[in-house]
Amino acid sequence: MKIDRLVSIIMILLDKKRIGSQELADMFEVSNRTIYRDLDAINRAGIPVRSISGVGGGFEIMPGYKIDRKVFSTADLSAILMGLSSLSDMIRGDELVNALAKVKSFIPADRAKDITVKANQIYIDLRPWMGNRNIQPYLEIIKTALQESKLLAFAYTNQSGIRTTRTVEPYQLVLKSSHWYLQGYCQKRNDFRLFKLTRIANLQMLKESFTPREYPKPQLDVSDILETLQTQIKIRIHTSVMDRVLDYCSFEHFSPDGDEHYLVDFPFIENDFYYNILFGFGNACECLGPLHIRTEMKRRIHAIASLYENQG
Repeated sequence: MKIDRLVSIIMILLDKKRIGSQELADMFEVSNRTIYRDLDAINRAGIPVRSISGVGGGFEIMPGYKIDRKVFSTADLSAILMGLSSLSDMIRGDELVNALAKVKSFIPADRAKDITVKANQIYIDLRPWMGNRNIQPYLEIIKTALQESKLLAFAYTNQSGIRTTRTVEPYQLVLKSSHWYLQGYCQKRNDFRLFKLTRIANLQMLKESFTPREYPKPQLDVSDILETLQTQIKIRIHTSVMDRVLDYCSFEHFSPDGDEHYLVDFPFIENDFYYNILFGFGNACECLGPLHIRTEMKRRIHAIASLYENQG
């Protein structure tokens, strides 16, 4: 049960007065059963939600009820503030500002300091250290297009370096593994696609609107697929790149090899992406086996070296 969803439901009930369970389920992409559990939890927390049957029926907070500021614990409010503050640093907008203001209005004066301290114990900064600075303004454009159901046009460069122009119906912004993606219906491919924002250029929101269609959730969990494709290779690394190697496998795969090196069972797929990961570690990483992968590494190294042979 997500506390942010509970708070959102409470805010919706306060704002809309009455809403159906199916509408809430569609809004949060959960089942009707989950919504009923959430509403029961809200009731048990001391906020009286009642059901109205018949045409125009639904759920509502009992008229005349005023929410007690003590209904949320210090931990609840700290978690909500932490999430909203982190998101508002990356995606600006009146809705997030208003949501923060509403949540802060629940904080009693005698608990304000304690809640602020706890909310600041974890800080999430989604902005990149360096690189593509178009991400934040692009997020703003996409967010507006999502709200207004406006088409987006942009140039897109795929993994093979092929650049195409796309016109897309935007449906979701997705943050996955510190990278932002746009899920939308591509008019060029006549299908839903997931576009990585760092590969988008010349993004524009068009004046043309579209009628939103049902859209599938993007495939974000590929662990099962990777397990069938990945094999273990043996690499020897210097301690200087240990923290970067840990981005791809856990410390259980490491064994010491002298004072400054580790032997690592590294998950690997035989494609350019994974070979480039190994090359990214530079001379602090050596592939020990299997032999055919080590041989391929040598071939690629010689190909890189040949680029510089006639450069003086």
